[in-house]
Amino acid sequence: MHNHPTPKFSVITVTYNAEAVLEDTIQSVISQTYRHVEYIIVDGASKDKTLSITDRYKNHIAQVVSEPDKGLYDAMNKGIRLATGDYLCFLNAGDSFHEDDTLQQMVHTLTGSELPDVLYGETALVDKEGHFVRMRRLSAPETLTWKSFKQGMLVCHQAFFAKRALAEPYNLKYRFSADFDWCIRIMKKAQTLHNTHLTIIDYLDEGMTTRNRKASLKERFRIMAQHYGWISTAAYHAWFVLRAVLKK
Repeated sequence: MHNHPTPKFSVITVTYNAEAVLEDTIQSVISQTYRHVEYIIVDGASKDKTLSITDRYKNHIAQVVSEPDKGLYDAMNKGIRLATGDYLCFLNAGDSFHEDDTLQQMVHTLTGSELPDVLYGETALVDKEGHFVRMRRLSAPETLTWKSFKQGMLVCHQAFFAKRALAEPYNLKYRFSADFDWCIRIMKKAQTLHNTHLTIIDYLDEGMTTRNRKASLKERFRIMAQHYGWISTAAYHAWFVLRAVLKK
């Protein structure tokens, strides 16, 4: 029997006034049957009960940082700097692992002694009560490469576990879609991207505000153009661009 790898996962949750949804996320992390987990919470100096919730669970949380930050991705960069695990997993407040043994199941899908550069899987959308709504509209490709995201973000950021050794900081010039750019940059460097064929994350489906959605799509277009070239990006979005022009 060959030795099964036992990677350590750094799970990072960024919070700001998240008292309504944080507890479920914490419980989902600390009830994982797999033990090699480091849980890090990066809070942006919340004014609500967020910190009294983290306090209740402090024996299970490796680090809690609470201080003002320059937004979500700045806080995520802090999380990367604090992490010591083999893999990074960004779990937002309100999201949770699909099962109590999700990490264990993920590790069971690993064969051989080398750890893949990226682990990925599927995402289920859930409502505020945690009830299943539907699977995410974009599903993970059988084989993932850095070119896969030409078709959009086929793997949800939360279900994309990157080796910490490959991770770079999020680019703070993107306010809404820095995770899209981050995943592409990591995939460009990755040798092995491992499909776990598992549903990994229950994603709290709250929907983005329409205003942010527009800004986010514009940013995505810029990111795609940067990585895949203007021409192919414009061609892919031709209908999208045409519609925008017609609407003017």
